[in-house]
Amino acid sequence: MLVHPWDAASSDEEWRAVLQHFDFGQLIAPGGPDRELPVVVPTHFIFDGEHTIELHLARPNPVWRALAERPRALFTVVADYVYVPAAVNAGQDVAAELGVPTSYYAAVQVSCDVEVIDEPEEKAGLLNRQLAHFEPPGSARLPVSTATDSDRRLLPGIRGIRLSGTQVRAKFKYGGNKTREHREAIAEALAVRNGSMDDSARRRLLARSATTEVSAPD
Repeated sequence: MLVHPWDAASSDEEWRAVLQHFDFGQLIAPGGPDRELPVVVPTHFIFDGEHTIELHLARPNPVWRALAERPRALFTVVADYVYVPAAVNAGQDVAAELGVPTSYYAAVQVSCDVEVIDEPEEKAGLLNRQLAHFEPPGSARLPVSTATDSDRRLLPGIRGIRLSGTQVRAKFKYGGNKTREHREAIAEALAVRNGSMDDSARRRLLARSATTEVSAPD
């Protein structure tokens, strides 16, 4: 992932907030040197706010073989993405027919050491942390316990994963190389279009615009 200086995270808190708010991503396991392609698994996850990601997957998942070959993985999340049309991205001083369209998005990629969790009590604890995050308050599905017959029968069908982040690459591509006036005009265009992610991308654009100046020519 190419990260220009004006697209870099302003702080660790900025990329950590993405992992806390957007709890669905992709686990990418490269496996060993003889593997033609990595295994890519879309999945929900939980993040501890620092450097640890946890999730669970079904035991038949093909990712386990790749992780056995090499216990390293990349975990990725992409959020608040929108298409910026050519005329909008061109700005006032460039003819619309000469404009170049672009994409705005937030992306976080975490390189991880992988720990596979098979011990029943540890798996139950992981599931309880996940369910506490995803289930509505007062959910009857909590707690998961090895003392419960139904849970004890289900636990062998899954394996847990604990990912310890060793490196993070984060990109927040929201016109950081444009003037504040141009970014505000793009934000207004997104508000008028009002597509499925235009509002969230607009809010992120304006938040970054309030704290950054032009770092490179348009």
